[in-house]
Amino acid sequence: MWLVSLRDLQFRARRFVIAVAVTSLVFGIALAIDGMRRSVEGEGPAIVALFGADQWLVARGATGPFTTTRVLDAATAKVVGGTRGVRRADPVVLSRTVVATDPEKDANLVGHVLGGLGSPPITEGRKAQTSGEAVVSSGVPVAVGDRLVAGGESFRVVGKTGEGRYYFGVPSVFVSLHDAQRIVFKGQPFAMAIAVRGTARAPAGTATLSDAQVERDLNRPVEGGIQSIVVMAVLMWLIAAGIIGLIVYLSAIERIRDFAVFKATGAPSRIIVGGLMLQAVLVAVAAAVLGIAVSRLVGLGLPFPSEVGAAGVLQLVVISIVVGVLASLAGVRRALGTDPAVAFGGK
Repeated sequence: MWLVSLRDLQFRARRFVIAVAVTSLVFGIALAIDGMRRSVEGEGPAIVALFGADQWLVARGATGPFTTTRVLDAATAKVVGGTRGVRRADPVVLSRTVVATDPEKDANLVGHVLGGLGSPPITEGRKAQTSGEAVVSSGVPVAVGDRLVAGGESFRVVGKTGEGRYYFGVPSVFVSLHDAQRIVFKGQPFAMAIAVRGTARAPAGTATLSDAQVERDLNRPVEGGIQSIVVMAVLMWLIAAGIIGLIVYLSAIERIRDFAVFKATGAPSRIIVGGLMLQAVLVAVAAAVLGIAVSRLVGLGLPFPSEVGAAGVLQLVVISIVVGVLASLAGVRRALGTDPAVAFGGK
């Protein structure tokens, strides 16, 4: 029966090639969308880890350094840094800004102590060493050595980093703490938080947060977007199942007399079921393999990176097999309901 099913695939090759092509497009879009989800979910832990902090001090009542509008005195870092158990404490300014590219582009503004916590790893150029210099993440369309206007201030881009994108892939501009204070607070010595390496006791008017708490607070504003991405991916899987199911069902209808012959000659139902499921799974897996390449092309048109790694590919293959099995059920039901009398010209 399995050989017969393979021969049927060959006999109806054009139909199945079209099914594979269309389904691979659906699978590719779904894989790219799932890569977006993975990318967004990984942004929070990545930007928090970039600071290398063990604790965060924020103003009492603030939910977290990335989302708060409550500020504290940057001088608190000196007080905390001199206490026992603290190896380093640096104030940070975290805000949103607009860079004057063509067209203008939203960006995250990260103000940090140069050479301290929050200094990003460099992939091109060098680290910022003085006021007026900036390091940009991927997504900011400038080259090392260019002038960049961010928040109304002009900076010379001295380096690029592959880190720092968050809030659905929004790129970041890393500048000195004083430059960020000039943009956000008109030069007042405030900070959104104190990044602490070590263990500190919270001074009066402040509270401590762990990295995990900061990540949860950072991810809260994007939870709705992530849920929307998941729903879109599920819809794509359902569409793929519908396409494959339709093709297998049509194949089952056209092979009614074949199934009748099998049943009349005593072939067990599992053979018939296995043959149809084999067709569906082969179509689904072939579409999944092509879908990997499609997802790369789709990713080129997305506004931020789509992480299509080994885990995503493995998930696609597993889902494609499940989709193939589920999609074959309608055809299986039709085949099992075939009257053996049809083999002898009956209805």
